[in-house]
Amino acid sequence: MSFETFNLGKHLNKSLKNNNYTTPTPIQEKVIPLILNGDDVMAKAQTGSGKTAGFVLPLLNLLSASMIYSLQSGMMKTSQDKKQKIKVLVLTPTRELTLQVANSFSIFSEFLPYTPKVVSIIGGESIGDQLISLQKGCEIVVATSGRLLDIMDKKQIDLGSVEYFILDEADKMLDLGFADELDMILKALPLKRQNLLFSATYPDKMLTIASKITKTPIKVTLEDENPTVENITQRAIKVNRENRSPLLRHLLRVNKWNQVLVFMANKRACDNIAAKFRRHGFLAESFHGDLSQDDRNYTLDEFKNKKIKILFATDIASRGLHIDDISCVINFDLPRGLDDYIHRIGRTGRAGKLGTAISFVGHEDKEYFSLIEKRCKISIDYEEIEGFELIGDAIIKVKGKAPVKGKRKSKKDKLREMANTKIN
Repeated sequence: MSFETFNLGKHLNKSLKNNNYTTPTPIQEKVIPLILNGDDVMAKAQTGSGKTAGFVLPLLNLLSASMIYSLQSGMMKTSQDKKQKIKVLVLTPTRELTLQVANSFSIFSEFLPYTPKVVSIIGGESIGDQLISLQKGCEIVVATSGRLLDIMDKKQIDLGSVEYFILDEADKMLDLGFADELDMILKALPLKRQNLLFSATYPDKMLTIASKITKTPIKVTLEDENPTVENITQRAIKVNRENRSPLLRHLLRVNKWNQVLVFMANKRACDNIAAKFRRHGFLAESFHGDLSQDDRNYTLDEFKNKKIKILFATDIASRGLHIDDISCVINFDLPRGLDDYIHRIGRTGRAGKLGTAISFVGHEDKEYFSLIEKRCKISIDYEEIEGFELIGDAIIKVKGKAPVKGKRKSKKDKLREMANTKIN
Protein backbone atom coordinates (compact mmCIF):
# COMPACT_ATOMS: atom_id res chain seq x y z
CA MET A 1 0.00 0.00 0.00
CA SER A 2 1.15 3.56 -0.72
CA PHE A 3 -0.05 6.89 0.69
CA GLU A 4 -1.75 7.61 -2.65
CA THR A 5 -4.34 4.98 -1.66
CA PHE A 6 -5.82 7.45 0.83
CA ASN A 7 -6.54 10.15 -1.81
CA LEU A 8 -5.00 12.83 0.37
CA GLY A 9 -4.53 15.25 -2.51
CA LYS A 10 -1.57 16.27 -4.61
CA HIS A 11 -0.25 18.88 -2.17
CA LEU A 12 -0.02 16.46 0.77
CA ASN A 13 1.40 13.77 -1.49
CA LYS A 14 4.08 16.24 -2.58
CA SER A 15 4.91 16.90 1.07
CA LEU A 16 5.09 13.16 1.79
CA LYS A 17 7.47 12.64 -1.09
CA ASN A 18 9.56 15.63 -0.04
CA ASN A 19 9.94 14.11 3.46
CA ASN A 20 10.70 10.58 2.18
CA TYR A 21 7.39 9.07 3.28
CA THR A 22 6.61 6.28 0.83
CA THR A 23 4.80 3.45 2.60
CA PRO A 24 2.32 3.93 5.47
CA THR A 25 2.96 2.09 8.72
CA PRO A 26 0.36 -0.44 9.97
CA ILE A 27 -1.21 2.08 12.37
CA GLN A 28 -1.40 4.68 9.60
CA GLU A 29 -3.08 2.16 7.28
CA LYS A 30 -5.84 1.64 9.85
CA VAL A 31 -6.47 5.09 11.30
CA ILE A 32 -6.15 7.42 8.30
CA PRO A 33 -9.26 6.09 6.48
CA LEU A 34 -11.26 6.17 9.75
CA ILE A 35 -10.30 9.78 10.47
CA LEU A 36 -11.11 10.83 6.92
CA ASN A 37 -14.49 9.14 7.35
CA GLY A 38 -15.24 11.23 10.46
CA ASP A 39 -15.12 8.37 12.98
CA ASP A 40 -14.02 8.65 16.59
CA VAL A 41 -10.90 6.53 17.05
CA MET A 42 -9.27 4.97 20.10
CA ALA A 43 -5.96 3.53 18.94
CA LYS A 44 -3.39 1.49 20.78
CA ALA A 45 -0.16 2.69 19.20
CA GLN A 46 3.32 1.91 20.45
CA THR A 47 6.15 4.42 20.37
CA GLY A 48 7.76 4.72 16.95
CA SER A 49 4.65 3.40 15.19
CA GLY A 50 4.10 6.56 13.13
CA LYS A 51 0.87 7.57 14.82
CA THR A 52 1.67 11.32 14.71
CA ALA A 53 1.57 11.36 10.92
CA GLY A 54 -1.40 9.02 11.23
CA PHE A 55 -3.58 11.83 12.57
CA VAL A 56 -1.73 14.91 11.23
CA LEU A 57 -2.13 13.95 7.55
CA PRO A 58 -5.90 13.29 7.49
CA LEU A 59 -6.61 16.33 9.68
CA LEU A 60 -4.67 18.58 7.30
CA ASN A 61 -6.57 17.06 4.40
CA LEU A 62 -9.92 17.74 6.10
CA LEU A 63 -8.96 21.30 7.05
CA SER A 64 -7.69 22.06 3.55
CA ALA A 65 -10.86 20.71 1.93
CA SER A 66 -13.01 22.78 4.31
CA MET A 67 -11.10 25.98 3.54
CA ILE A 68 -11.23 25.41 -0.22
CA TYR A 69 -14.99 24.83 0.03
CA SER A 70 -15.44 28.06 2.01
CA LEU A 71 -13.53 30.04 -0.61
CA GLN A 72 -15.29 28.48 -3.58
CA SER A 73 -18.75 28.87 -2.07
CA GLY A 74 -18.16 32.56 -1.39
CA MET A 75 -18.31 32.21 2.38
CA MET A 76 -14.92 33.96 2.43
CA LYS A 77 -13.45 36.18 -0.30
CA THR A 78 -9.90 35.33 0.76
CA SER A 79 -8.38 33.02 3.33
CA GLN A 80 -7.44 36.08 5.42
CA ASP A 81 -10.89 37.72 5.44
CA LYS A 82 -11.42 37.15 9.13
CA LYS A 83 -9.68 35.88 12.22
CA GLN A 84 -9.19 32.13 12.05
CA LYS A 85 -10.96 30.00 14.64
CA ILE A 86 -9.44 27.01 16.38
CA LYS A 87 -10.55 23.84 14.60
CA VAL A 88 -8.02 21.34 15.99
CA LEU A 89 -6.93 20.87 19.62
CA VAL A 90 -4.18 18.37 20.42
CA LEU A 91 -3.21 17.64 24.03
CA THR A 92 0.11 15.97 24.86
CA PRO A 93 1.81 15.13 28.18
CA THR A 94 5.17 16.85 27.58
CA ARG A 95 6.53 20.06 26.14
CA GLU A 96 8.83 18.19 23.78
CA LEU A 97 6.01 16.12 22.32
CA THR A 98 3.91 19.27 21.92
CA LEU A 99 6.64 20.90 19.85
CA GLN A 100 7.17 17.72 17.81
CA VAL A 101 3.47 17.42 16.93
CA ALA A 102 3.20 21.12 16.07
CA ASN A 103 6.26 20.78 13.86
CA SER A 104 4.66 17.82 12.05
CA PHE A 105 1.61 19.95 11.21
CA SER A 106 3.92 22.64 9.83
CA ILE A 107 6.07 20.24 7.82
CA PHE A 108 3.19 18.42 6.12
CA SER A 109 1.24 21.60 5.33
CA GLU A 110 4.19 23.15 3.48
CA PHE A 111 2.70 22.83 -0.03
CA LEU A 112 -0.99 23.31 0.79
CA PRO A 113 -2.65 26.17 -1.12
CA TYR A 114 -3.85 27.43 2.26
CA THR A 115 -1.45 26.90 5.18
CA PRO A 116 -3.22 26.60 8.54
CA LYS A 117 -1.69 28.49 11.43
CA VAL A 118 -0.31 26.35 14.26
CA VAL A 119 0.25 27.58 17.82
CA SER A 120 2.12 25.63 20.50
CA ILE A 121 1.07 26.23 24.10
CA ILE A 122 3.57 24.98 26.67
CA GLY A 123 4.98 25.99 30.02
CA GLY A 124 8.50 27.36 30.28
CA GLU A 125 7.96 29.87 27.48
CA SER A 126 6.45 33.35 27.47
CA ILE A 127 2.72 33.15 28.02
CA GLY A 128 2.48 36.67 26.59
CA ASP A 129 3.87 35.57 23.23
CA GLN A 130 1.47 32.64 23.17
CA LEU A 131 -1.48 34.92 23.93
CA ILE A 132 -0.49 37.23 21.08
CA SER A 133 -0.31 34.25 18.68
CA LEU A 134 -3.77 33.13 19.78
CA GLN A 135 -5.23 36.61 19.43
CA LYS A 136 -3.99 36.81 15.83
CA GLY A 137 -6.01 33.68 15.06
CA CYS A 138 -5.08 30.08 14.32
CA GLU A 139 -6.70 26.82 13.24
CA ILE A 140 -4.51 24.35 15.16
CA VAL A 141 -3.49 24.43 18.83
CA VAL A 142 -1.11 21.84 20.28
CA ALA A 143 -0.80 22.12 24.04
CA THR A 144 0.12 20.70 27.38
CA SER A 145 -2.91 20.77 29.64
CA GLY A 146 -1.39 22.89 32.43
CA ARG A 147 -0.53 25.91 30.28
CA LEU A 148 -3.79 25.56 28.33
CA LEU A 149 -5.74 25.82 31.59
CA ASP A 150 -3.71 28.89 32.58
CA ILE A 151 -4.81 30.60 29.37
CA MET A 152 -8.39 29.39 29.79
CA ASP A 153 -8.44 30.92 33.30
CA LYS A 154 -7.48 34.24 31.73
CA LYS A 155 -10.38 33.81 29.26
CA GLN A 156 -7.94 34.34 26.40
CA ILE A 157 -8.86 31.34 24.26
CA ASP A 158 -12.10 30.28 22.59
CA LEU A 159 -12.47 26.53 22.07
CA GLY A 160 -16.09 26.75 20.95
CA SER A 161 -15.24 26.07 17.29
CA VAL A 162 -13.07 22.97 17.83
CA GLU A 163 -14.05 20.20 15.41
CA TYR A 164 -11.22 17.74 16.13
CA PHE A 165 -9.98 16.84 19.62
CA ILE A 166 -6.86 14.66 19.89
CA LEU A 167 -5.38 13.14 23.03
CA ASP A 168 -1.84 11.98 22.30
CA GLU A 169 0.12 9.60 24.59
CA ALA A 170 -2.97 9.52 26.78
CA ASP A 171 -1.69 6.91 29.25
CA LYS A 172 1.23 9.14 30.26
CA MET A 173 -1.19 11.84 31.35
CA LEU A 174 -2.51 9.57 34.09
CA ASP A 175 0.63 10.33 36.12
CA LEU A 176 0.00 14.05 35.97
CA GLY A 177 -3.42 14.43 37.60
CA PHE A 178 -4.98 14.79 34.19
CA ALA A 179 -8.51 13.56 34.97
CA ASP A 180 -9.61 16.76 36.73
CA GLU A 181 -7.93 18.95 34.11
CA LEU A 182 -9.67 17.05 31.33
CA ASP A 183 -13.10 17.74 32.83
CA MET A 184 -12.45 21.49 32.69
CA ILE A 185 -11.20 21.31 29.11
CA LEU A 186 -14.13 19.19 27.91
CA LYS A 187 -16.60 21.74 29.30
CA ALA A 188 -15.05 24.34 26.98
CA LEU A 189 -15.37 22.13 23.88
CA PRO A 190 -18.46 21.75 21.71
CA LEU A 191 -20.30 18.45 22.14
CA LYS A 192 -20.23 17.80 18.41
CA ARG A 193 -16.64 17.03 17.46
CA GLN A 194 -14.43 14.21 16.23
CA ASN A 195 -12.33 12.58 18.96
CA LEU A 196 -9.02 10.76 18.46
CA LEU A 197 -7.21 9.00 21.30
CA PHE A 198 -3.76 7.47 20.98
CA SER A 199 -2.16 5.54 23.80
CA ALA A 200 0.48 2.83 24.18
CA THR A 201 -1.62 1.11 26.87
CA TYR A 202 -5.21 1.31 28.04
CA PRO A 203 -5.34 0.56 31.78
CA ASP A 204 -8.72 0.72 33.53
CA LYS A 205 -8.24 4.35 34.58
CA MET A 206 -7.45 5.27 30.98
CA LEU A 207 -10.64 3.60 29.79
CA THR A 208 -12.61 5.65 32.33
CA ILE A 209 -11.09 8.84 30.94
CA ALA A 210 -11.76 7.70 27.37
CA SER A 211 -15.44 7.16 28.18
CA LYS A 212 -15.71 10.86 29.12
CA ILE A 213 -14.45 11.87 25.71
CA THR A 214 -16.30 9.53 23.37
CA LYS A 215 -18.97 6.86 23.75
CA THR A 216 -18.70 5.21 20.34
CA PRO A 217 -15.05 5.04 19.27
CA ILE A 218 -13.70 2.57 16.76
CA LYS A 219 -10.95 0.71 18.58
CA VAL A 220 -7.77 0.08 16.64
CA THR A 221 -5.28 -2.49 17.88
CA LEU A 222 -2.72 -4.04 15.59
CA GLU A 223 -2.90 -7.83 15.48
CA ASP A 224 0.10 -9.64 16.91
CA GLU A 225 1.66 -6.31 17.81
CA ASN A 226 4.69 -6.73 20.02
CA PRO A 227 5.11 -4.04 22.67
CA THR A 228 8.78 -3.65 21.76
CA VAL A 229 10.35 -2.96 18.39
CA GLU A 230 11.83 -5.92 16.54
CA ASN A 231 14.95 -4.11 15.34
CA ILE A 232 16.13 -3.34 18.88
CA THR A 233 18.61 -5.70 20.52
CA GLN A 234 17.69 -5.85 24.19
CA ARG A 235 20.30 -6.71 26.79
CA ALA A 236 20.35 -6.98 30.59
CA ILE A 237 23.71 -6.69 32.35
CA LYS A 238 24.13 -7.69 35.98
CA VAL A 239 26.21 -5.16 37.90
CA ASN A 240 26.53 -3.76 41.40
CA ARG A 241 25.09 -0.27 41.79
CA GLU A 242 28.47 1.28 42.61
CA ASN A 243 29.96 -0.17 39.40
CA ARG A 244 27.32 1.10 36.98
CA SER A 245 29.20 4.29 36.14
CA PRO A 246 32.56 2.57 35.44
CA LEU A 247 30.72 -0.09 33.42
CA LEU A 248 28.98 2.56 31.33
CA ARG A 249 32.29 4.26 30.54
CA HIS A 250 33.72 0.87 29.54
CA LEU A 251 30.78 0.13 27.24
CA LEU A 252 31.01 3.56 25.61
CA ARG A 253 34.70 3.15 24.84
CA VAL A 254 34.36 -0.42 23.56
CA ASN A 255 31.24 0.00 21.40
CA LYS A 256 31.88 3.54 20.10
CA TRP A 257 28.16 4.30 19.72
CA ASN A 258 27.40 7.57 17.94
CA GLN A 259 24.52 8.79 20.10
CA VAL A 260 23.59 7.36 23.51
CA LEU A 261 20.58 8.18 25.66
CA VAL A 262 20.96 7.22 29.33
CA PHE A 263 17.91 7.18 31.58
CA MET A 264 18.37 8.15 35.21
CA ALA A 265 16.05 8.02 38.22
CA ASN A 266 16.06 11.74 39.06
CA LYS A 267 17.18 15.22 38.02
CA ARG A 268 20.09 15.52 40.46
CA ALA A 269 21.53 12.20 39.31
CA CYS A 270 21.41 13.45 35.69
CA ASP A 271 23.39 16.58 36.52
CA ASN A 272 25.94 14.79 38.72
CA ILE A 273 26.76 11.97 36.33
CA ALA A 274 26.87 14.24 33.26
CA ALA A 275 29.44 16.43 35.03
CA LYS A 276 31.43 13.34 36.01
CA PHE A 277 31.47 12.01 32.44
CA ARG A 278 32.56 15.37 31.08
CA ARG A 279 35.55 15.20 33.45
CA HIS A 280 36.34 11.82 31.86
CA GLY A 281 36.40 13.43 28.41
CA PHE A 282 32.91 12.51 27.14
CA LEU A 283 30.63 14.96 25.32
CA ALA A 284 27.85 14.57 27.86
CA GLU A 285 24.94 16.70 29.07
CA SER A 286 21.87 16.36 31.29
CA PHE A 287 18.21 16.77 30.33
CA HIS A 288 15.33 17.07 32.80
CA GLY A 289 12.33 19.12 33.87
CA ASP A 290 14.24 21.64 36.00
CA LEU A 291 15.93 23.10 32.94
CA SER A 292 14.40 26.21 31.40
CA GLN A 293 12.58 25.61 28.13
CA ASP A 294 15.31 27.44 26.24
CA ASP A 295 17.92 25.14 27.79
CA ARG A 296 15.80 22.07 27.00
CA ASN A 297 15.42 23.13 23.37
CA TYR A 298 19.11 23.98 23.06
CA THR A 299 20.23 20.68 24.61
CA LEU A 300 18.01 18.64 22.30
CA ASP A 301 19.22 20.56 19.26
CA GLU A 302 22.84 19.96 20.26
CA PHE A 303 22.09 16.26 20.74
CA LYS A 304 20.33 16.02 17.37
CA ASN A 305 23.29 17.77 15.73
CA LYS A 306 25.68 15.29 17.39
CA LYS A 307 27.50 17.98 19.35
CA ILE A 308 26.41 16.05 22.43
CA LYS A 309 27.13 12.32 22.27
CA ILE A 310 25.68 11.18 25.60
CA LEU A 311 22.47 12.55 27.05
CA PHE A 312 21.60 11.70 30.67
CA ALA A 313 17.86 12.18 31.04
CA THR A 314 14.84 11.56 33.21
CA ASP A 315 11.68 10.05 31.76
CA ILE A 316 10.63 13.33 30.14
CA ALA A 317 12.82 12.08 27.28
CA SER A 318 10.91 8.82 26.96
CA ARG A 319 8.09 10.53 25.03
CA GLY A 320 8.25 13.05 22.23
CA LEU A 321 11.97 12.69 21.60
CA HIS A 322 12.14 11.92 17.88
CA ILE A 323 15.80 11.50 16.98
CA ASP A 324 16.52 8.93 14.30
CA ASP A 325 20.18 8.30 15.06
CA ILE A 326 20.24 7.21 18.71
CA SER A 327 22.44 4.12 18.63
CA CYS A 328 21.80 2.90 22.16
CA VAL A 329 19.50 3.46 25.11
CA ILE A 330 20.83 2.65 28.58
CA ASN A 331 18.56 2.07 31.56
CA PHE A 332 21.10 3.17 34.18
CA ASP A 333 18.15 3.15 36.58
CA LEU A 334 15.13 1.00 35.76
CA PRO A 335 11.92 2.93 35.03
CA ARG A 336 9.38 3.39 37.80
CA GLY A 337 6.48 2.34 35.62
CA LEU A 338 6.51 -1.00 33.82
CA ASP A 339 5.17 0.53 30.60
CA ASP A 340 7.83 3.24 30.63
CA TYR A 341 10.37 0.57 29.63
CA ILE A 342 8.63 0.32 26.25
CA HIS A 343 8.79 4.04 25.67
CA ARG A 344 12.40 4.35 26.80
CA ILE A 345 13.82 1.72 24.48
CA GLY A 346 11.66 3.04 21.64
CA ARG A 347 13.99 6.04 21.41
CA THR A 348 16.42 3.83 19.49
CA GLY A 349 15.87 1.63 16.44
CA ARG A 350 13.80 4.33 14.72
CA ALA A 351 13.25 5.01 11.02
CA GLY A 352 14.12 1.42 10.10
CA LYS A 353 17.54 1.52 11.76
CA LEU A 354 18.95 -1.01 14.21
CA GLY A 355 19.32 -0.09 17.87
CA THR A 356 20.47 -1.46 21.20
CA ALA A 357 18.82 -1.15 24.61
CA ILE A 358 20.75 -2.14 27.74
CA SER A 359 19.40 -2.36 31.29
CA PHE A 360 21.67 -2.43 34.33
CA VAL A 361 20.31 -4.91 36.88
CA GLY A 362 21.60 -5.21 40.44
CA HIS A 363 20.59 -7.53 43.26
CA GLU A 364 17.79 -5.18 44.27
CA ASP A 365 16.47 -4.89 40.67
CA LYS A 366 16.03 -8.53 39.64
CA GLU A 367 12.50 -9.00 40.92
CA TYR A 368 11.31 -5.76 39.36
CA PHE A 369 13.03 -6.47 36.05
CA SER A 370 11.20 -9.80 35.94
CA LEU A 371 7.92 -7.88 36.16
CA ILE A 372 9.04 -5.71 33.24
CA GLU A 373 9.80 -8.82 31.18
CA LYS A 374 6.41 -10.31 32.00
CA ARG A 375 4.56 -7.08 31.19
CA CYS A 376 6.41 -6.59 27.90
CA LYS A 377 6.22 -10.28 26.94
CA ILE A 378 9.98 -10.59 26.57
CA SER A 379 12.70 -12.78 28.00
CA ILE A 380 16.24 -11.44 28.22
CA ASP A 381 19.20 -13.56 29.30
CA TYR A 382 21.36 -11.90 31.90
CA GLU A 383 24.97 -11.27 31.01
CA GLU A 384 28.02 -10.07 32.90
CA ILE A 385 30.98 -8.04 31.69
CA GLU A 386 34.43 -9.18 32.76
CA GLY A 387 35.79 -6.89 35.47
CA PHE A 388 32.30 -5.66 36.41
CA GLU A 389 30.67 -8.89 37.59
CA LEU A 390 27.85 -8.75 40.11
CA ILE A 391 29.25 -9.72 43.50
CA GLY A 392 27.86 -10.23 46.98
CA ASP A 393 24.39 -11.34 47.94
CA ALA A 394 21.05 -9.64 47.82
CA ILE A 395 20.14 -7.80 51.00
CA ILE A 396 17.44 -9.72 52.81
CA LYS A 397 14.69 -7.40 53.91
CA VAL A 398 13.60 -8.16 57.45
CA LYS A 399 10.05 -7.21 58.21
CA GLY A 400 9.52 -5.57 61.57
CA LYS A 401 6.51 -6.01 63.79
CA ALA A 402 3.30 -4.71 62.36
CA PRO A 403 2.16 -1.46 64.00
CA VAL A 404 -0.54 -1.85 66.61
CA LYS A 405 -3.61 0.13 65.72
CA GLY A 406 -4.09 3.09 67.99
CA LYS A 407 -0.62 2.85 69.53
CA ARG A 408 1.25 5.00 67.01
CA LYS A 409 2.03 8.53 68.17
CA SER A 410 -0.05 11.25 66.59
CA LYS A 411 1.46 14.34 65.01
CA LYS A 412 0.29 16.38 68.01
CA ASP A 413 2.08 14.03 70.40
CA LYS A 414 5.30 14.28 68.38
CA LEU A 415 5.09 18.10 68.32
CA ARG A 416 4.53 18.19 72.10
CA GLU A 417 7.58 15.97 72.63
CA MET A 418 9.71 18.25 70.43
CA ALA A 419 8.49 21.33 72.32
CA ASN A 420 9.24 19.75 75.72
CA THR A 421 12.72 18.72 74.52
CA LYS A 422 13.52 22.32 73.48
CA ILE A 423 12.21 23.73 76.81
CA ASN A 424 14.24 21.24 78.86
